[in-house]
Amino acid sequence: MALKAKVLYDFHSENPGEISITENELVTLFSEEELEGWLEGEKAGGRLASSLLPMWRSSRTTSPPAPTTTASPHLNPKPDPSHASYTSSDSQSQRGLGAGSGGSSFHTQSGQAMTTGTMTGMTLLQLLTPLRVSAAALPCTGHHLLRGRGSAQNQQQQQQQAKSSATVGRNLNRFSTFVKSGGEAFLLGEASAFVKDGDRICVVMGKHGPEWQEDPYPFTCTIDDPTKQTKFKGMKSYMSYGLTPTHTSIQVNRRYKHFDWLYARLVERFPVISVPHLPEKQATGRFEEDFISKRRKGLIWWMNHMTSHPVLARCDVFQHFLTCGADEKAWKQGKRKAERDELVGANFFLTISTPAVPLDLQEVESKMEGFKTFTKRMDENIVVVNATINEFAHKQMAGFKKEYQKVGQSFKLLAQAFELDQQAYSAGLNKAIAYTGDAYEAIGDYFAEQPRQDLDPISDLLDLYRGHLANFPDIIHVQKGGEVKDCPKQEGDLHDRCNIISCATLAEIQHFHRTRVRDFRSQMQHHLRQQIGFFQKITAKLEDALQRYDDDQ
Repeated sequence: MALKAKVLYDFHSENPGEISITENELVTLFSEEELEGWLEGEKAGGRLASSLLPMWRSSRTTSPPAPTTTASPHLNPKPDPSHASYTSSDSQSQRGLGAGSGGSSFHTQSGQAMTTGTMTGMTLLQLLTPLRVSAAALPCTGHHLLRGRGSAQNQQQQQQQAKSSATVGRNLNRFSTFVKSGGEAFLLGEASAFVKDGDRICVVMGKHGPEWQEDPYPFTCTIDDPTKQTKFKGMKSYMSYGLTPTHTSIQVNRRYKHFDWLYARLVERFPVISVPHLPEKQATGRFEEDFISKRRKGLIWWMNHMTSHPVLARCDVFQHFLTCGADEKAWKQGKRKAERDELVGANFFLTISTPAVPLDLQEVESKMEGFKTFTKRMDENIVVVNATINEFAHKQMAGFKKEYQKVGQSFKLLAQAFELDQQAYSAGLNKAIAYTGDAYEAIGDYFAEQPRQDLDPISDLLDLYRGHLANFPDIIHVQKGGEVKDCPKQEGDLHDRCNIISCATLAEIQHFHRTRVRDFRSQMQHHLRQQIGFFQKITAKLEDALQRYDDDQ
């Protein structure tokens, strides 16, 4: 049964799933049930998710009680009948006190006693501003703080009390990244698993902030040209890729579905690490040469990013993928072990060791905001660059080739016309002009082939980084969910858990930047070398044509 309510004070949402509401605004409740001070409702303009709604029933004409400051640690304070009443939107009948309902009292931090009672059908918060609960009373989840909106004096009192109290609440949006990643459970102290020394992940303080500890035994992995294989007596065909890691020098064969399985395990295992995206799947044309070549190049980029990541490169599931040979039984055993891994979700954060000195929360927040701006701008410009070079490549392969061939053919037609004079002394000139025509046609072919050498690799790199940029909003959301401001200093364990998430996130951002600088420097150098070689090739062809005119004399 829907219930109408009137908003007494402004409340500005700070997290996904909350509703921003303003004074005197009418809202509708979907249910009479509340959980830790949250109600589900909607306002004009469409349905929104769960929100904390500081409300006064619209059916009442009496004035609401003056806003108070911080509530004492009672999770479900009940409203006094003299303060609020409920009206069904169907019957508009006022609800009274239930039989046997009693009253109780609690105190605000300012010492003011408050009376509570039980309303029939619903338990409400006594305070009409968003509830601020002492950190000692409610388990901190690390979610963003919910600050009440009242008078200026009330807000000033809340700011003064911020140093001694923290507000947190379990996120009712159970589908949020913060919840699904295990970040909330970790901050609640619900993570529990045995962590072996080999599973420890160290974050160290580098020159530019937290970073992953370097892998003491780095390696690379090559991917050979795939071969077409069959099974079920030729009824099913697939492409097999030969992988040879340098730390074993033993080749193993993997199908694309094995890469896909590995990717899913890594994403589940590492919630604050950007696992590079695999090349896209394709339902038709899987055995066409162009598609096979493009997929292999994409897998090479993917493998380079995997082997260069200090954490991903040495995790057990990736090592199993690289080293397990043709023994089907051993492969399945390792696969089942990876799928039963306990160090996923909230337990992943138990594996992280951080520097002794905790991070400054304001500095962390500043860095995160700066990185959000950076990734947004980078993503926008990647789209522009990709569209530009693809358009240019199309012009080279179609337009430029066609134009150069037209010029070449016109020169050859001129040479054919000159041959009609049948003069011996003009034979050399005619041949030189015909050769010039051939040279222009060859240059047209050079233009058509060149994008594969210098533009396509840039496009492949941009596609890979678009995948990384698509990962970071979720990673940032996990870190933002782990920000607990104004938490008492005695909540040491909570601060430590928040610090772990922030350290891991900043370490991943640092690795992203270092890898980005490495990749784009290398790729731009490759592009310019290819361009120089390309134009030198054209110059050589034109110089050869020029020499033919000297030989004619």
